[in-house]
Parts: sequence; structure tokens; C-alpha cells
Amino acid sequence: MSLQKNRSIYRLWFWPFVIPAGALFLMVVVIPFIVGVFNSFVVWRGTYYFDPVARTRAASPFNAFVGLNNYKAAFADERFMKALWYTVKYTVVAVAAINAVSLCLALLITKVTEFLAGIFRTIFFLPNMLGGLALGYIFQFIFQIIFTDMIFGPEGLIHIEAFRYMTQDNTKALFALVMLSTWQSAGYMMLIYVAGLNTIPQDFYEAASIDGSSGWNTFWKITVPMLMPSFTIVFFMTLSGSFKLLDQNVALTDGNFDTRMLAYQILRTVRDTNPPDYGKAQAQAVIFFIIVAVISLTQVYLTKKKELEA
Repeated sequence: MSLQKNRSIYRLWFWPFVIPAGALFLMVVVIPFIVGVFNSFVVWRGTYYFDPVARTRAASPFNAFVGLNNYKAAFADERFMKALWYTVKYTVVAVAAINAVSLCLALLITKVTEFLAGIFRTIFFLPNMLGGLALGYIFQFIFQIIFTDMIFGPEGLIHIEAFRYMTQDNTKALFALVMLSTWQSAGYMMLIYVAGLNTIPQDFYEAASIDGSSGWNTFWKITVPMLMPSFTIVFFMTLSGSFKLLDQNVALTDGNFDTRMLAYQILRTVRDTNPPDYGKAQAQAVIFFIIVAVISLTQVYLTKKKELEA
């Protein structure tokens, strides 16, 4: 009877809790997304629609319709294509670095006592609590002052020119962003890997040890296949997060030296055009969404497939 009573209570309170959340999601996410897609097909100045034929304010949003012109303009924009390629390069390096560092940290933490593991988890997770802008300015100081003059300068501890002026070179800035992102995100991703490692039965490792399996062979034959659910989550989060990087890019380089990422390029499009071309910026945002969605869903499908095979 109590189970039946609980079910009736859940049914009674289901819609009162779901409707406000659903309405908020509809107003904040779904409707703005639909409006944004529509605006990518029109001449939109931000506060009004522009009729390209009459060369005046459009009486109706449909009079500002220009079809795929905004998308053609986006792909013809050299700055947008450079930002797209730079984002792809950054994502490849960042995903590899964040996953490698976070997995290594997780493997190390599982080998220490529970007390020390709790301390290390807290320490490694703390950088994730910092905002992107604040962290970007902190690392800008590190790269411009500490790296350039104090450590790797001619009068520093060791003179390595490659580590100087990290934010003032296209290639160096990419690795500077990767270092920043890895320091910020590795601790969070580490917790996901730790949770995955804790679910692996110790019997597997004991059996491998009895069979004389080496540590490296055990890692590839047992740890990696059993961690595939964690790989799916971490790869998805790092992939989507790398493509959406904005605050760190703004604070660290401000897009100078051809270091604009896609999110920052979309933000700057309305400033680079006169009058501000919000329609073109919105077309870039739709392209951005499609790229992130396709890559993320493909990654999830492939890693899920690996989970089933494991």
C-alpha cells in the first residue's frame, strides 16, 4: 500500500514541478534558438530588420529575407575560416592534453591512501572554480612576465626563447591556451576518471597479476576497456568545451595575432561590420552549432560503440 501511495504522490506532484522547468527551458533555450535560426536568413541589424531591396527598415521580418546569403558571406569571410581552423587545431591538442593529464592524475590518486586522495582531489579540482576571464588574465601575467623575463629570459633561470612571449605568436598562443585549459579542466575530468576506476573490480587486476601480466598490458587490456563509459563523458565534455572556448581567448590574447576562436569570432563580427551585421553573425553561430553537434554526436556514437565491444 505504501508503494502505491508513493506512486500516487509522485504523479500528483510531477506536473507542478515539470511545467515551470519546461516553460523556462522553452523561453530561454528553444524559442531563442528558433528565432536565431530565422535571423540567420535575414538582414538583421540587432534592433531592426533591413529590407535589402527598398534599402530601408523592413516593414516585416520576412521582407528582410535574403536566403543563404548570410551563410555564403560567413564562409567567404577569411577571419571566420581562420577562426574555424584555429579552433580545430586547438581542440585536437586540448582534448589530447586534458584527457592525458586527467587520466594520469586519476591513476595516481587511486594509488594513495583515502585521506591523501581526498586532499589531492580538492587541490586538483580548485582551478575549475575560477572564472575564465580571471584565469585568462592570471595566465597572461604568467606568460608575459614570469615566463618571458623571470624564468626563460636572457637573465632568467634558463634561456629558452620558445617559451617567451607566448601570447604574441599564433602557434605559441595555441599551446598557451592548451596549458591554461588543461590546468583549469584536468581536475574536474580527473574526478570522472576516478569514479570510473573505482567501479573496476579488483579481481580483474589480481587475476592479471597472477597470470604475470605487465602493468602496461594490464592498463590496455583491463583499465582502458573498463573506462570506456568515463571516456565517453570526458571526451564529450572536452570536445564541446574546446569548441565553445571564449573567456580565456578574450583575456589571454584578445584574438590578436590571428588567435580568434570561433566563439570570439562570432562575438566580434558585429564589431567588424558597419553597420553591425547581426544576420551574418547569427549564420556563423548556426554553423558553429552544427559543427559542435555533429562532432559531439559522432564522438559519443563511436565511444558508445566501444563500450559495447568492451
